[in-house]
Order: sequence, then C-alpha cells, then structure tokens
Amino acid sequence: MDTRNQVMIGGRTFSLSNLDKILWPEEQLTKGDLIKYYVQVAPYIIPHLRNRAMVFTRYPNGIEGKSFYQKNAPDYLPDWIPTFAHFSSDSKRDIHYILIEEPAVLAWLANQGCIEMHPWLSSIEKLEYPDFLVLDLDPSEGSTYADVVTVAQVLHHILSALSLKCYLKTSGALGLHIYVPVINQYTYEEVRILAGKIAALAAAETAKISTIERSVRLRGDKIYIDYLQNARGKTLCSVYSIRPRKGATVSTPLNWDEISVVSPNDFNIHTILSRLHQQGDLFAPVLTEKQSLANAMEKLSSLAKV
Repeated sequence: MDTRNQVMIGGRTFSLSNLDKILWPEEQLTKGDLIKYYVQVAPYIIPHLRNRAMVFTRYPNGIEGKSFYQKNAPDYLPDWIPTFAHFSSDSKRDIHYILIEEPAVLAWLANQGCIEMHPWLSSIEKLEYPDFLVLDLDPSEGSTYADVVTVAQVLHHILSALSLKCYLKTSGALGLHIYVPVINQYTYEEVRILAGKIAALAAAETAKISTIERSVRLRGDKIYIDYLQNARGKTLCSVYSIRPRKGATVSTPLNWDEISVVSPNDFNIHTILSRLHQQGDLFAPVLTEKQSLANAMEKLSSLAKV
C-alpha cells in the first residue's frame, strides 16, 4: 500500500511515501530513517555537494535488492530542484545532473531510495579543473584494516614531504580515502599524473601489501592504491554519505592520530551525528585550504630523473 506523507522542509512542501519500507533488513532501518538522517546531516554534507554534478546509487527495494546508478534527472523531478545540463560524449546527449543546494533535495532523493551520494571532483563552474587530488585505498579480501592504515600512513608521509596537506576519511566500507585540496587550475590529467607518481612511491615502499595494478586478477590480495579516480566524471562516495552495507555505515572524516584506534564500522547512521556535534566537520578544510601543486610536481619530476 502506497502511503504518502506531506512534509515541509525549508519552505518546500512535497510528498514522501512508504516511510516504513525496510531498506536495511538486519537492522530494521527504514526509508524514513534514511530521510531523517540526510535532513539532520544536511548542514554538514551540503557544503561538500553544492555546485557539483551528482551521481546516486539507488536501492528502491533495500540494500539486498537490485540497485542502479542514476546520473540523469528523472522526468518527474520537481521543478524546484535545479539541474546542470552537460553533454555526454558516451551517450551522445545531454545529461541533466541534479544539484543539491538545500535539505529538501536530500529528503526528496532519499525518498527515491538514493542511499549513496557521489559528487564530481570538480564544480560546475570549472568542470575541467578538479578541486581535489584523491587516493582511494581499496582493500582486497586478503587485506586487513591494519594494512590499509599502514599504506595510508606512508601516503601521509609522502604528501607531507611534498608539503601537501591531506585529509582522511573512511570510505564507509573497509577502505580509506585521502583528499588533497588543490587550486582548481590543474587539469584532471595533470592531477592524475601527479597522483600516479605518489601512489607508485607508496606502492614501492609497501610492496608486500599494496599495488597500483589495475587488474583485479593480477593484484591478488593486496590493497589497490587507486589514483585513476582523478578523472573527469569519476566520483567517490561523499563524506557523510551512508553506504548500502551492513550496519548502515557512513563515510567519516578521521584525524590522522586516530586512524589506528578506530574501525570504519564504528561510524554509522546511529553514531555519526553525535560525533559531528562534538567535533564539527573535520573535512571542512578540504573546501578552503587550496594548494598549489607546482612544488610537488617539480620535486617528483626531479626524482624521476635521478
């Protein structure tokens, strides 16, 4: 039975439906719980989504049901939700990406079963120039979280030696994401080349447990240091996004000094808001501390010549 509830959020009036529908069967978390979470976390997550083309992972029948990625806005999108049209050379048509500027949009999306929020790495104002260099530590089945921590710490050391500030968050799964905020004057290719050199250095230093090998078959049980996410149209799960995993885990910023004493599973729909209220948005500097890559590029170019 389709039960509809009229709500007003931030001056927007619209309908929500089937709020009791179970999305996480083991935890008995409902669509209503998902909507409530995104409305509550809106002040923290929206700054990281604003002015960015968005891709969503939708689970209309819960995390154990079929899922799909959604880039193009549906025909029934309310006219108060803005979009950004961008021509796709792959599909030979304009993709109308949804823009998230207010809590009501998050609520409307959650009502559609959008669990994961995936923003582009560049804003719509400078689409070809990313705001971040990212490194995604993707563990294999044979990896441990302790191994992931080791690789992350090596990358932190390399980035510090290059005089680059970097910020850490859990992926919401078993991996870690490292963000280096940059001045958006470098192309994706320039950023990706630099990220590849940094990843290669870390992989060489931790060769027993990590790799930059793209092939899943060839990388074996090692952690994949994925630098290829630094590409136009590629996305990572946003900070504070829920993941469609057991426990309703949330991608959460970490201080570097707590990386060894926490587990990614510690941060979920039940625990993240109290952490935010106590510590604030640890990822906020990612939006403001833009850095030049010139010195790092020069240092690594010199190193390659030695």
